[in-house]
Amino acid sequence: MPAYRAPVEDTLFVLNDVLKYERYNNLPGFADASPDIVEAVLREAGRMAEEVFFPLNQSGDQEGCIRNEDGSVTTPKGFREAFEQYKEAGWMGLAFDPNYGGQGLPYTLHSAIGEYFSSANMAFAMYPGLTQGAMAAILVHGDDEQKATYLPKMVEGTWTGTMNLTEPHCGTDLGLLRTKAVPQGDGSYRISGQKIFISAGEHDMSENIIHLVLARIEGAPEGTKGISLFIVPKFVLDADGSPGTRNGVVCGSIEEKMGIHANSTCVMNYDDATGYLIGEENKGLKAMFTMMNEARLGVGLQGLSISEVAYQNAVAYAKDRIQGRALTGPAAPDRKADPIIVHPDVRRNLMTIRAFNEAGRAFLLWAALKSDVAHRSEDASDRELSEEMMGLLTPVIKGVLTDKGFEHAVMAQQVFGGHGYIEEHGMSQYVRDARIAMIYEGANGIQALDLVGRKLPMNGGRAIQAFFKEVGDFCEDNRADENMSFFTKHLKKGLNDLQAATMWFVQNAMAKPDNAGAGSHDYMHLFGLVTLGYMWALQAKTAQEKLADGAGDRAQFLEAKLTTARYFMERIMPETGAHLARISAGADSMMALAEEAF
Repeated sequence: MPAYRAPVEDTLFVLNDVLKYERYNNLPGFADASPDIVEAVLREAGRMAEEVFFPLNQSGDQEGCIRNEDGSVTTPKGFREAFEQYKEAGWMGLAFDPNYGGQGLPYTLHSAIGEYFSSANMAFAMYPGLTQGAMAAILVHGDDEQKATYLPKMVEGTWTGTMNLTEPHCGTDLGLLRTKAVPQGDGSYRISGQKIFISAGEHDMSENIIHLVLARIEGAPEGTKGISLFIVPKFVLDADGSPGTRNGVVCGSIEEKMGIHANSTCVMNYDDATGYLIGEENKGLKAMFTMMNEARLGVGLQGLSISEVAYQNAVAYAKDRIQGRALTGPAAPDRKADPIIVHPDVRRNLMTIRAFNEAGRAFLLWAALKSDVAHRSEDASDRELSEEMMGLLTPVIKGVLTDKGFEHAVMAQQVFGGHGYIEEHGMSQYVRDARIAMIYEGANGIQALDLVGRKLPMNGGRAIQAFFKEVGDFCEDNRADENMSFFTKHLKKGLNDLQAATMWFVQNAMAKPDNAGAGSHDYMHLFGLVTLGYMWALQAKTAQEKLADGAGDRAQFLEAKLTTARYFMERIMPETGAHLARISAGADSMMALAEEAF
């Protein structure tokens, strides 16, 4: 049976010591999140993740969701009760606007606890996760009446939310969308069409489900310029705001999926359902992207979360399983064989995953702080630059962390050998669950194209130049420190490769766009490696400073940080050179083979 322990100590190290979280207490909500409050919130979230959500992970996967004859969906045993505890504890509105019942605490704190919940039970965490994305879209784009009508109940968790984009014939290319909206003359619309792959589209855990649906108003322009966004509740509200008549929206079926069985991924049929325009006509894509960007950050977090729980179980197995002898001689001479953690190849798997997890956690929290600045700072220039940086980082977070999350779930499964292939040990579920994160909310190939084609050149490349400067300045400021020179040397080499790749695109992608497409995946991962390397350099510097000051009972923790940082720089960071070489090769060999030759 698998196990999970929330990495609270590591989260606190990143927030308090590395990112110096208290520096941001001038931002709204941060003053209410003092270090002792942050620690209390993290420990309670960790407890709930370990004791309430995690025990339902395997059983939920095995049981799955059931669609009933009337189109309703029953979630696995224990899910309703767990969601009630989630709701009563106030987790749904932790970082949301207090005007609608939220607690207004930092998004950074929301991100930290989100990791724990997703590690413990990814399928369960998706139900509130989709709701929070819908809440964000309504807050930004809804009118005052819509916000007052829907948000308080969603913040409570009494109502939940979804996002409805994909149709059977169109996924990423939403310009092909067919779902139609017919105005009724009273401010409402009749929505008809079919949506597929709708996570949490129907379930039994809330009194109402507020669907956000992309549709085309009759007579609207073709393509993406003619798409609008609508609020379509499962139950149309009565005059007093309570759920009333069943709307014309029903779950036609539950998708038979590779993983996340406990999340009801639905085919949703809209048959003259009553809907209400949110935002402006034909501006729905802009409104939906508010939700999409939030979702993409959440999906990146899922990649880290699965990598973390898979790692924890692989470590426990490697310490317990005995097989063969250490190459240097028996490590446990009193036993018939040594635990497999003595073998270098097992260590390679474990150290690679660990190095990613600890840097990935820092990356996500660093980015979440930028999001808080973008949404809460009173300084317009700070807000603008942080917003641009978040736009640049979002495809990297989503693409790199989910690619690596799946890769590392497989590596952790490999540590188990044949037992990793047996459902009882739980590793198969982590591999299956992790796979979807590379696909939904924009497949990772799309993330890479978005990064290279849209985010790099935005505003004259101001965001990427700011990133280059921040990392470059860190390397220069610490180059002369003999304790840091090892880390800055490797980080600077990676940064040089990233800058060279960026310049190669400038010189070679405008005239031949396939060069950008052919190199986009490598560029995304090159960017990710440099960012993770930067996170390790920051952690190494902090660990050394703490050790020099006298670390006490934290010494072992800090020494482990330095060892893992060295492993990342020596064994993983050099991959930047391979990415640069592939980018610089261009598109010729990739595109040369005639279509009929495949």
